[in-house]
Amino acid sequence: MNFTRWSARLPGTQRRAAARTDQTVTTDRRGDGSVPAARVEQLTDDPPSAPAVDELPVREVLERVPALVALVHGPDHRLAYVNDAYATAFGGRPPGEPAGEALPELRDLGLLPLLDQVLRSGKPRTVKSRKAPDGRSYTFTCTPVADGTGDGVLIFATDVTDHAEAAERLRASERRQRETAVTLQRSLLPQELEQPDDLRIAVAYQPGGTEAAVGGDWYDVITLGGGRTALVIGDVMGRGVRAAAVMGQLRTAVRAYARLDLPPHEVLQLLDGLATEIDANQIATCVYAVHDPNEGRLVYASAGHLPILVRDENGTVLRADEPTGPPLGTGGWMHTSGSVPLAPGSMAVLYTDGLVERRDADLDEGIEALRHALAGATGTPQVICDRLLRSAGVTADHDDDVAVLVLHHPARTGADSDLFRNAALELLGGVEAAPRARAFASGVLTSWRFPTDLHDLGVLAASELVANSLQHGTPPMRLRLRRTDRRLIIEVTDGDDHLPRRRRADPGDESGRGIAIVATIASSWGCRRTPGGGKAVWCEFALPNKPS
Repeated sequence: MNFTRWSARLPGTQRRAAARTDQTVTTDRRGDGSVPAARVEQLTDDPPSAPAVDELPVREVLERVPALVALVHGPDHRLAYVNDAYATAFGGRPPGEPAGEALPELRDLGLLPLLDQVLRSGKPRTVKSRKAPDGRSYTFTCTPVADGTGDGVLIFATDVTDHAEAAERLRASERRQRETAVTLQRSLLPQELEQPDDLRIAVAYQPGGTEAAVGGDWYDVITLGGGRTALVIGDVMGRGVRAAAVMGQLRTAVRAYARLDLPPHEVLQLLDGLATEIDANQIATCVYAVHDPNEGRLVYASAGHLPILVRDENGTVLRADEPTGPPLGTGGWMHTSGSVPLAPGSMAVLYTDGLVERRDADLDEGIEALRHALAGATGTPQVICDRLLRSAGVTADHDDDVAVLVLHHPARTGADSDLFRNAALELLGGVEAAPRARAFASGVLTSWRFPTDLHDLGVLAASELVANSLQHGTPPMRLRLRRTDRRLIIEVTDGDDHLPRRRRADPGDESGRGIAIVATIASSWGCRRTPGGGKAVWCEFALPNKPS
């Protein structure tokens, strides 16, 4: 290929330059042919004009360009030229050889196919930020050129090492931030999940694939005592370390408020106020639910969160949409509690939006797909949890973090059912109530074949709780005994909503020792207000082992 064909010193160029010169002379020699002295002086003193662009030799221009330039021609891309910058970067290159041999750096960078594409299409192609063998990064632009002897490709490489290194530093910083957020997030989630007596629970947390998709989702399982369990899932609106930190504060507060054994909507009211104090610009969604095996229902309240899905023992999935209140942190709103059946054999799923929300689909479509997947899922809660993640397409590079909580209320049969028993006695009041309660408790504990010491402690606790209710409560009253494979639970309910307190009785006091006695002999005790008014006072005894 004759490189001078790209030179500006071509016959046509010279003719155009001569024409411009002739035009200038002709213009100056107008009129009588004389030129004013001032005009002659000006023409004589002016510096010579700069050459036009098309008067500059192409080779001279390319040699002075700081970018790397190479020229190849023909179908096998034989090397015609490299400029000084190219030779400085990669060394001198012999002309006439095919690019695969003369320009091995292009082969190593995978650019030889690009040269073919440029020749075929006749259009420029660019590849950005390729790291060359010299350790620097270049952006390559390949442009088709042509002369009288054939076609060629002009290779133009710009050094972008500084930009590439800055981008890599930014990516490294984002990776560190993501790792920090993930570490903080996981440290704030439960390290060991509580397993209630009556439920089987599995959870999963999958952080998003980028720093922007980490932090904010949480779950928790809290045993409330008396056989009841609180289940929580939430999502802080935001990403990164800040969202994870807010999540940690909310989760800690939930556990504290849960110990008050309040109705779900009252827990959310307290959380709403706290979320406003933590950050007035930060909101969160949350579901707080309580399972009571005696009631066979899941009582819940939602602060702008996605609906709980409940599958009954027949495989029918119920979507618990109502009631739903505003998100936490909005302030000034009232939440309400609702309930959904959760009988033995049923299963429920609590989840965050990362499981069902997609950019190209409606949110309801994602919830419906999850409902369908739950309807056909079988196995343990952990197996079902994993299956729901797979069915939703959640992978390591998912664009949002995901939290899922699956709970199963198993239907027990055979020998296993003998370890879970209930017995209740309605108390009408009067002087005969206490003796009836003691006799009832003694008979039930004997039939459950408890050892003598546990039998006697259980009867004493039942007697003290009933006596306390008779003295300070109002009808209707009920004594309930419940056993699981791990503990004995004794509970007394009445119609008065004043909660008892443990206090120190003076030696001369004739009353005030009942709760103190219960707290001393039992593993734990507590009290709560019941829906519709009234209260429940309970205590638990841990079983040493399962009966044979």
